[in-house]
Amino acid sequence: MDPYGHVNHAMYLTYLEQGRAEALEAADLSLARVAKEGFQFVITEVHAKYLVPATAKEPIVVETSIGSMRRVSGEWTQRIVSPDGQTVYLTASLKVGVTDRSGKPAKPPQWILDGLAGLRPAEVV
Repeated sequence: MDPYGHVNHAMYLTYLEQGRAEALEAADLSLARVAKEGFQFVITEVHAKYLVPATAKEPIVVETSIGSMRRVSGEWTQRIVSPDGQTVYLTASLKVGVTDRSGKPAKPPQWILDGLAGLRPAEVV
């Protein structure tokens, strides 16, 4: 908490990281599995917009989705919201790259692309 009783701004990045890890796990792309296969996801850019301060008393939900995926990187979006989705505490856009174990950009194999596709928002018809 900061001196005002709000969640410290840096903590939101930790919440976003946990949300990404949980989303990847749900898409059968656990960080352990991806690393075992010789790949890793790296954050190269984060743009966060703090909208409403959260306190320790409020439960939060981290929503994670993939906007696009190019050859070795993609655009991801995340939101930290109240469980009912009515309060949005933070929105974030991220650039996420895929690298090999040494950190060199690497084209992800099809099984990673297929898993990430499951994190794309449903299209509204």
